[in-house]
Amino acid sequence: MKRVRRSAPGPLPALGLLLLGALPGLWTVLLRREAAAEPGAEPPGGPPPGRWGWGRSPAARGEPGGGQKTFRALLAVPSAGREERGGGGGGRFGAAGAPPPSASSPSSSSSSPVERGIFWSRDLEEQVPPGFGAEEAAAWLSAARAARVASLERGGCGRSSNRLARLSDGSRACVRYGINPEQIQGEALSYHLAGVLGMQERLPPMALALVEARGRRWEPVREELRGSHWAEGAVVSLTRWVDNLTAVVAPAPWGGEAGGGRRLQPLSARELGGLPPSELVELVQWSDLILFDYLTANFDRLVSNLFSLQWDPRVMRRATSNLLRAPDGGLVFMDNEAGLVHGYRLLAMWDPYNEPLLRSVCVFREGTARRVAELHRRRSAAAELRRRYRAREPLWARLGFLSERQAELLQARVDFVHRHIAHCRAQAAVL
Repeated sequence: MKRVRRSAPGPLPALGLLLLGALPGLWTVLLRREAAAEPGAEPPGGPPPGRWGWGRSPAARGEPGGGQKTFRALLAVPSAGREERGGGGGGRFGAAGAPPPSASSPSSSSSSPVERGIFWSRDLEEQVPPGFGAEEAAAWLSAARAARVASLERGGCGRSSNRLARLSDGSRACVRYGINPEQIQGEALSYHLAGVLGMQERLPPMALALVEARGRRWEPVREELRGSHWAEGAVVSLTRWVDNLTAVVAPAPWGGEAGGGRRLQPLSARELGGLPPSELVELVQWSDLILFDYLTANFDRLVSNLFSLQWDPRVMRRATSNLLRAPDGGLVFMDNEAGLVHGYRLLAMWDPYNEPLLRSVCVFREGTARRVAELHRRRSAAAELRRRYRAREPLWARLGFLSERQAELLQARVDFVHRHIAHCRAQAAVL
């Protein structure tokens, strides 16, 4: 009996497999296409090829290229500007535009900035600007949830789908409408995780709101809603507008060393001698930021700058995405919608940058380390986040919570941070 010969598969199935493999990256592109270009500041990005080739841009590898092509420039289209304004130059560890040290500030030489090898000193932590205090944030959230939306304006809040709202109490808020609901979910969960970690004062107060064109809250802006193309019943976020914020350039070691093509070295106590108080105060806040972005897997801040080093060796000397500075020197962690939900789906792409950033920090706020240790010991990261989210956000059920897998990933990342802190403590003990 003659065996039937099957023909070899054609090119179409192979092409289909390639397209399926490209879907995660394509989804990231679609989510970022509406990201706004920031007026007055150059768009930042992220790092290099290879698992750990810091600064291996085309120029660093001796290849042609290395121009002003950044990750955000490739994935974004120009649109309305954000709140970001400003910039500056910087010292060895100081970020550009940092406020000058006050004449009345205690000198860093009068006492050590680090205690017990890995913790910022209490004296130094007391100098960190207070940010958005708990009572202040609670008062704004209560007023914002009760207020009507008096007007909606384009521009100033990122993507073209977002709006700057003036509320009936006279305050302003950025209303963010996600391309996908998981962006708003990530924003909300990141805000409340910051509360669990004791660093919520660094994030502007944020509440969820339901788009109801016929509802009392939106009645004054019904015509504007028709032009916004927002879906009826969609959940949006209201984030407090903050005036007079300026751009932030990453201090060394993240800016200078990464941008210079060198592998990141841990920021440890022995690296801090002789720095002025203003630079030390900023580094306290950066240590929390890097830990926070690792836990949430947020790729839309310093990580995106690092990624862009493969095109632009000078990107680390430009403004850091979604990070601003208040007039008092306090850092403001803006736009955290890439955290937790979307970030956890893209770990394979972005952890080669987020993980080494975490390893580059070996000095921590003691309160942050204590909370991480407690979440590790009790294995309660997701449970604590869920409890806080449900208690403080009336619309939490509209977006839901983390999936079981995402909850496991959050706990695993807490455990990793805890082990890293223990490693830094062990290293400090032998020095």
